Amino acid sequence: MENKIYSKVYFWLFIGLLVTFLTGAYTATNKDALSVIFTQGYYWIFALIELGLAIFLSVRIHKMQPTTAKISYLLYTFFSGLTFASLFIVYNLESIIMVFAITALIFLIFALIGHYTKMDLSKLGTFLMMILIGMLLCILVNIFLKNSTFDIIISIISIIIFIGFIAYDVQKIKRLNGMIQEENLAVLGAFELYLDFINIFIDLLRLFGKSDD
Repeated sequence: MENKIYSKVYFWLFIGLLVTFLTGAYTATNKDALSVIFTQGYYWIFALIELGLAIFLSVRIHKMQPTTAKISYLLYTFFSGLTFASLFIVYNLESIIMVFAITALIFLIFALIGHYTKMDLSKLGTFLMMILIGMLLCILVNIFLKNSTFDIIISIISIIIFIGFIAYDVQKIKRLNGMIQEENLAVLGAFELYLDFINIFIDLLRLFGKSDD
């Protein structure tokens, strides 16, 4: 039973990442799409839609029909891809592929830890969330300070936080198995792990990515 739910979670995680990266790569090579997003100011509209879908999924997924949950998740990953186009412009493709591979390896290691550990990680989520809130406040402060060293420190802390969330979220799926409709739990698990993966990927890219001159 456990293996069945995890196979569905990782399937939807794979689909979500595929949608995001294909959308981002295509958008970055399409001048008309880039013009709409960045020149005509639609970037922030898409970012707000993305945020709205994330909140909608997090709050309502327990009560959604499975089809609604899947469509909402795919829409979220699609709009993420539109905003991701900037990464394909700023960084060269080799850097993106290398960082993606490193992120995938980190994800695999800590997903296995979350799956097989006998430790109860339920309290870890609250601790990580508190640190995350503190980090977000630091990001807001650094918008005004514009300190590059502070940026690096924030990225490193962010990587550590979301690595912890990988193990926590994987174990959380096990705890919720049987409490939420299976199809919805698969989407919820994929969505939360997707956020972990993407945040680690972006922070690693900021630290090690090479610009596309």
